[in-house]
Amino acid sequence: MSLGPKSRLFFIVLTSVVIAATIAVGAMPTLRERLTAFIYGDREAGQGNEKHGDESGAHTDEGHAGDDHGGHAKTDSLELSKQAQANIRLKVGKVELSTFERTITIPGMLRERPGRSTVEITAPLTGIVTQIYPIEGEAVRPGQKLFELRLTHEELVQAQGDFLRVAEELDVIEREIKRLEKIAVDGGIPGRQVLERQYEQQNKQAVLRAQKQALLLHGLSDVQVQEILTKRTLLRDLTVRVPEESGENSADKPAATTTYEIKSLKIARGQSVNAGESLAVLTDHAELFIEGNAFDKDVASINRAIEIGATIQATIESEDTKPEVISGLKILYVSGDIDPESRTFHFYAKLPNPLLRDTTSEDGHRFISWRYKPGQRVQLTVPVEKWKDRIVLPVDAVAQDGVETYVFLPNGDHFDRHPVHVEYRDRLSVVIANDGSVFPGDAVVTVGAQQMQLALKNKSGGAIDPHAGHNH
Repeated sequence: MSLGPKSRLFFIVLTSVVIAATIAVGAMPTLRERLTAFIYGDREAGQGNEKHGDESGAHTDEGHAGDDHGGHAKTDSLELSKQAQANIRLKVGKVELSTFERTITIPGMLRERPGRSTVEITAPLTGIVTQIYPIEGEAVRPGQKLFELRLTHEELVQAQGDFLRVAEELDVIEREIKRLEKIAVDGGIPGRQVLERQYEQQNKQAVLRAQKQALLLHGLSDVQVQEILTKRTLLRDLTVRVPEESGENSADKPAATTTYEIKSLKIARGQSVNAGESLAVLTDHAELFIEGNAFDKDVASINRAIEIGATIQATIESEDTKPEVISGLKILYVSGDIDPESRTFHFYAKLPNPLLRDTTSEDGHRFISWRYKPGQRVQLTVPVEKWKDRIVLPVDAVAQDGVETYVFLPNGDHFDRHPVHVEYRDRLSVVIANDGSVFPGDAVVTVGAQQMQLALKNKSGGAIDPHAGHNH
């Protein structure tokens, strides 16, 4: 049978497809075998790698096992040079059991003593200021001259004239009595006339005493009144002096030790002043008040401290130096009112104020400086309760790192870090639990622990990770 051209072409194509399929089917077992060999061969290789890795890991673990304790020791140990110790002002003390006094902290401020620290000098009489002796800021003592006034007050002039006239009349009466007494002895006059003159003398003496008191009330001193009697002249000028100590202040200290400062001068030379007008303001800061500002929750603790006679501490902050702690202060009294603005109530304690500087200038003016100044802020520590047999360290002896707290113990040429449990902390002290982390008698760093912790942390953070770049 003969095929046409199209039939032959179709037959050739079909035959080619059949042959290609037969070849492919025949090759499939070989391809399957190759894939199986590839897959299982890799798995076996992987198992070999895992086995090798296990051996390598074991080797690595063995290497780390030998370094485990040494690495831990390096992490918790720090070596410092002498220069580094000096830089952080490192100090070492001993761990001891003691009684810890738990306290509360209350803010406060230094104040002048009302009615004691400030003295206002006023003009005793009307006059003109002719001389001003001190300068503002100068230190003066009781009795020292402050001002000279030319008296222009008519009432004082009249009072001096009356006083002087009565004094002159008394002199006349006294001479008359002496003359009459001689005559009466001889019987020339009756004794009744002498008695009448003596009665008149007593009357004038009473008037003179009253006028002297009036002059004293005007502001003249006993010396000035006596000067009028002696010289028989009216007083034209009046010297205003620093007042003498009286009342509580004179009982506390002798006048010779009292020193005032000229806080302000309110007049000028040649100025006319009236009686009672302010001339200057003096201050005495030898003793101040500490004013504490407590809230309602602190009332019970403060009252308890007053009842048992407990002492409080005052910490005065300073920008240039470390805070100064003043101990042994007693609460003087508690205010009965609540401050409407701050909603706090005030309590007060006395603070003795030592002299810091006492110098005299070339022109003779003296200047002083007190250690404490009104307006300085303080922190008051009021005792609440006592805990016996506790490990108490300075606050600088404990380092904080997150939730962990540490102390550093000297160990030869380095310092070992030990974790501790802090039971209580305030601004100055830390109470450590007596749980065996440290023992009484141990040497411990008391200053510089936080800086040592930072140095140890930086040291640990700077080490190279031995597993960096490896993935297991």
